Amino acid sequence: MDWTVQLPDALTSRFASAHEMERRVLEALALDEFRLGHLTRPELKKVLGFATRAALDSFLLSHGVFGRYSPADLDRDRADLQRLGL
Repeated sequence: MDWTVQLPDALTSRFASAHEMERRVLEALALDEFRLGHLTRPELKKVLGFATRAALDSFLLSHGVFGRYSPADLDRDRADLQRLGL
């Protein structure tokens, strides 16, 4: 879907190209939808066109979005480390 958004010159002058601006708007909107729980990680990966999960993880980390780490995750990691003798 194509749509038009009016942006002030003070904002648009910061971008090198229309493509860069379009990408930044897409990333901001998709990231906000992810933070709100409206997009899953696989959906976000697809929307942003990342080929790998690592690329998505890098994007999320660069925007200060960290995954959830539960006590069950910690227990599983501890068990894995013990199994490996570490």
